[in-house]
Amino acid sequence: MAEEFARTELLIKEEGIRRLKEASVMVLGVGGVGSHCIEALARSGVGRLILVDSDKVSVTNINRQSIALHSTVGRYKTRVMKEKIADISPETEVITHELFVLPENIETIFKEEPDHIVDAIDTVTAKLAVAEKAAACGIPLISSMGTGNKLHPELFEIADISETSVCPLCRVMRKELRARGIEHLKVLYSKEKPIRVSGGVDGAGRAPGSISFVPPVAGLLIAGEVIRKIIA
Repeated sequence: MAEEFARTELLIKEEGIRRLKEASVMVLGVGGVGSHCIEALARSGVGRLILVDSDKVSVTNINRQSIALHSTVGRYKTRVMKEKIADISPETEVITHELFVLPENIETIFKEEPDHIVDAIDTVTAKLAVAEKAAACGIPLISSMGTGNKLHPELFEIADISETSVCPLCRVMRKELRARGIEHLKVLYSKEKPIRVSGGVDGAGRAPGSISFVPPVAGLLIAGEVIRKIIA
């Protein structure tokens, strides 16, 4: 066992370490939620990580994203994350796809055959396509709902989409999933009412407000859920 996981082994034993090492997790979206989720998975010894994101680091990401530094601005988020993982857990295999997740490329992404999937992307169309494909393939999926315009990470919960309330994105997802014959989806969501914000960033009038301590907590909660499922 690698020495860096010695304290993890105290909690989950040798068998837990082995299961994590043999696990393959795909994370869609390497932003505020996804980057912190990925880092936690790597620090727990997950053996194979598949990272999917088309974006490059921007200055406006620095307030919340694990891979966002002045020195990484302009670089692909997936590639910065891969370098960071190599410095954390050199034995972890990291596969990157610089793709914007769309219904048209879902088949390509799913060729990686992960054991678990984390959806940390923003667009409803992509979230629905991922949920449909994961359900068809029988791959466990957890989907992050909205974390923008919020200040209370202690209100995050992990639940089935059918049990959610307040969250506007959950409302849309419930309706669209039902229309596709999908009744259940594990999600991370919050009952905190979004704060109304005005203006935008770099001309992006629809960009939500964000802060350093909210998306990272969501990412860590999701990572914990995935890790517990792997070692169960």
